[in-house]
Amino acid sequence: MAQFQLFDGVKLTEAISLNDGGVAQVETVGTIVEVLGEGKAYIVELFGGWVKYDENGNFVSATQDEAESFMETIGVETVYPHQLVLTIPAREAMGVREHLTAVLDNLSDDLVAEVRDFAEFLQQKQQQNQVS
Repeated sequence: MAQFQLFDGVKLTEAISLNDGGVAQVETVGTIVEVLGEGKAYIVELFGGWVKYDENGNFVSATQDEAESFMETIGVETVYPHQLVLTIPAREAMGVREHLTAVLDNLSDDLVAEVRDFAEFLQQKQQQNQVS
């Protein structure tokens, strides 16, 4: 089983080279966007500082509290488990429904059908409890 899950928040434990020639330093934060080989590696979106667009459409430094600010993506890279530490599990970072949708997107059709059947069972059980 994979050590990290899709959409977990992580940070780097060592500097890694970026595809564009730069370097992501230790403590750079990111999000798991794909799990490779059952957790042998991960595709991680890595983030830099907070930025926003100025009136000319250029990035300028910003703070998290400023309107329309966001964390700049500095790279989407292959990272190995020993290079990462968990900062926030996906289930805490996203709402339950969003997390379930992300999980379902990575299941086979057969498994999705099983989840559907179980959800319908729970729905029937809830309706029975509301009647009693």
